[in-house]
Amino acid sequence: MNGASREALAAARERLDALTDSTSADAGTLADELAAVTALLDREVGLRRVLTDPAQAGEAKAQLAQRLLGGQVSGTTADLVAGLVRSRWSQSRDLVDALEELANIADLTAAQKAGALDDVEDEVFRFGRIVSSSTELRAALTDRKATAPAKGELLRSLLGGRADAATVRLVTRLVAAPRGRSLEAGLESLSKLAAERRDRVVAVVTSAVPLSDTQKRRLGAALAKLYGRQMHLNLDVDPDVVGGIRVQVGDEVINGSLADRLEDAARRMAS
Repeated sequence: MNGASREALAAARERLDALTDSTSADAGTLADELAAVTALLDREVGLRRVLTDPAQAGEAKAQLAQRLLGGQVSGTTADLVAGLVRSRWSQSRDLVDALEELANIADLTAAQKAGALDDVEDEVFRFGRIVSSSTELRAALTDRKATAPAKGELLRSLLGGRADAATVRLVTRLVAAPRGRSLEAGLESLSKLAAERRDRVVAVVTSAVPLSDTQKRRLGAALAKLYGRQMHLNLDVDPDVVGGIRVQVGDEVINGSLADRLEDAARRMAS
């Protein structure tokens, strides 16, 4: 997102955080209802354009949203959506993207309140690795001919009883409504949102052999010092990785030789 849309999303995220900080607002309910509104506006292109029309007064658009959603979702959700449509959007689809992101953040917030955010973050990452290693599974989950209920049933058979309920909801929504993204890109976006919930950066660490607890601590501390922020390590093992270890933080890749220097720095810090 750019310009007005970026500012509108930032303001909406602040409102969502304020709402979910309140004990009276249920983050899980907000997530479900925001996801339903996302599906509605993704489907109803004409309505989406009316609600993002810069020629219309923001308050008039907010009142329209309230009338449409009244009785269909909670007052809290309706108020949040009304605030969104009062804002200016660079493109009409940005409003839908924002709603989807808010729904995912609300689900992650619910997991955080339940003490399950670490599990959800790791489960989303692991599921991404499973998908990338199985051509058949990826084909089944991205098959345009398969119905959303059929994909949902497949996911429940794979994740049910093995993953947190928030993980199942997040992944199921992504698979049912990819909205033009690849499955891998959607899962990566979810991982980043989960990391942001506790202001941590995600580092994807691929090593030739499993890292020991001591190595994980040292690498995490060295990366945190390098980037100036707390790091969350998503760990993967690949015997073919060059240099013994590969670290990716966003678009930046750290090869084995630099990783060795990071470990040296960590050892100096520990001594």
